[in-house]
Amino acid sequence: MIIPLIMSSFLLTQAAEKMPVETDKEPVIYLLPGQGADCRLFEKINFPYDTVHLEFPLPDKKTSLHEYALSFIPRIDTSRPYILLGVSLGGMISSELADTLSPERVIVISSAKCREELPAKYKFQRYIPINQILPAQTIWWGAKTFAFRVEPERKLDTIFQTMLLAKDPIYLKRTVNMIVKWDKGNYDSSIVHIHGDEDNTLPIKNVSYDYMLPGGTHMMVHILGEEVNVLINQILLRE
Repeated sequence: MIIPLIMSSFLLTQAAEKMPVETDKEPVIYLLPGQGADCRLFEKINFPYDTVHLEFPLPDKKTSLHEYALSFIPRIDTSRPYILLGVSLGGMISSELADTLSPERVIVISSAKCREELPAKYKFQRYIPINQILPAQTIWWGAKTFAFRVEPERKLDTIFQTMLLAKDPIYLKRTVNMIVKWDKGNYDSSIVHIHGDEDNTLPIKNVSYDYMLPGGTHMMVHILGEEVNVLINQILLRE
């Protein structure tokens, strides 16, 4: 239920704020993949600290992106330093959590930090909710078909095909609804944003980024793993 979820997350957040942070420990990096991905997305990245992969559960019907983000709080150990690193939908969730928690750093990749950074197709569906009318299976089929056309690299990379085809159609429909209805207006200015100039899913013209990767597409975390790896480590290890 949505109301218990909000209350539970609120209480956990309040408790986390009062919990002393063990600053002498190295931070833990919490990894949040994209909507059609899983932990395999990060297999080419060598992180300088320990990592925790946060899998995405099936959201309740009509759950907002903000409410969904709050549900991740119980899985984050706030008693020690931590970093949030999210790609695509994972970056949107990280942006939401940055307003509630106090991470050492937040890095979003191939993502949007607020509603204004989403492309027109999502804003259009907010007023003409095609995504709500279509059956979940149709949305899954559409994601499978058109994702490979919008971002051709998906078709060439078997990992992306495997990750996307394994997704529950209901999960895809509900997460699409969350993005379409996302109403976040502002974002934490300390968020570090990495984007590719050839991202067709979330075009770079809509976002305010800190680092631009030439030739980077929406799947650059995996496809341009070496380049992304260097950049992430530079950001994480700088003083």
